[in-house]
Amino acid sequence: MQSRLRALLAAAALAGVLAIGPALNRQAAASDTVVVRNGDTLSGIAARNGVTVEQLVTLNRIANPNRIYSGQMLRLKPAHRASRASQPKLATATPRTHRVRGGEHLTGIARQYGTTISAIVAANRLTDPGRIFAGQRLVIPGGAPPAATKTAARPATKAAVRSHRVRSGETLTSIARRYDTTIGAIVRANGIRNPSFVRIGTALRIPSPSGPSITAPTRTKTSARPIPPSMAALVAKRAGVRRIITEEAKRFGVPQAFALAVAWQESGWQQGVTSYAGAVGVMQLMPATGEWVGPAMLGHRVNPRDTRQNVHAGVRLLKHYLDRYHGDRARVLAAYYQGQTAVDRYGIYPGSRPYIASILYIEKLFD
Repeated sequence: MQSRLRALLAAAALAGVLAIGPALNRQAAASDTVVVRNGDTLSGIAARNGVTVEQLVTLNRIANPNRIYSGQMLRLKPAHRASRASQPKLATATPRTHRVRGGEHLTGIARQYGTTISAIVAANRLTDPGRIFAGQRLVIPGGAPPAATKTAARPATKAAVRSHRVRSGETLTSIARRYDTTIGAIVRANGIRNPSFVRIGTALRIPSPSGPSITAPTRTKTSARPIPPSMAALVAKRAGVRRIITEEAKRFGVPQAFALAVAWQESGWQQGVTSYAGAVGVMQLMPATGEWVGPAMLGHRVNPRDTRQNVHAGVRLLKHYLDRYHGDRARVLAAYYQGQTAVDRYGIYPGSRPYIASILYIEKLFD
């Protein structure tokens, strides 16, 4: 039985599509792994298996705790146990404060201070660990003194192709800017299927400089970019959801490529995705957002767990933002990501820029 189970898990991992039921999930949990089910969150998985969210993030190199997927396999224990002497210890120093800088996230901040994501969340009563903004002050509950940071020397650009290992907090936008190349060039050189997600520790091939990175909010009509083959396979597999997004975009007068790009960024067109904060489905709607959009914009309640209704409400929300911000895609996307009130009061947070750049790039793939 055990050998058969291991064979099933290995085959599913290689195929990249895991459709394993709750019984198998319980057996996996009894060993060293667990398979994410519809509706799961990192905090729920951690509680069921006697581990912490921080351990899951570290063991599985999760760049954004707000993004886990149905069918994803997570490790519960390290492959090789380290000796107690080598285990990092959490200090019990007096709480300090940290001012968030652009591009930072809780994973990196927790590691910097030798504490945990859950400890920072509890100390600051954060409702969404995936959403912190530049300038925000966070209470750091104990931990080691922050590690000194060094400014990395700008790499030379003479070589045709170089290599870069992704570090915590980096995005394709920041990497492309550092090497004077473009997001698209890096995507093509590495066959990246989703420019929104790069894992910590991934070695990227960096092509020679070929122009500015895609960060400008102004959209100009260009010829469609080729979709990377690995991404194209997933796009074809999820054609049914694509059709629903396209139909709703036509219904509300939202540019189809724009709606498709937002949905791909948010969930990869997967209704089974539930975020760490509880956002649901293809358009990653928070329940409270659905309760607002339904009566206020659609005249009826919506069920965000139904694929059609989820897309219906999410695309209608995009239409609202397009009207409110007169088609300014950067502010539309910032509002979808950080909230309308935050955009109206404070403008676009620096931490929202990579999200915006990624969607603008993906939009060109669907043009």
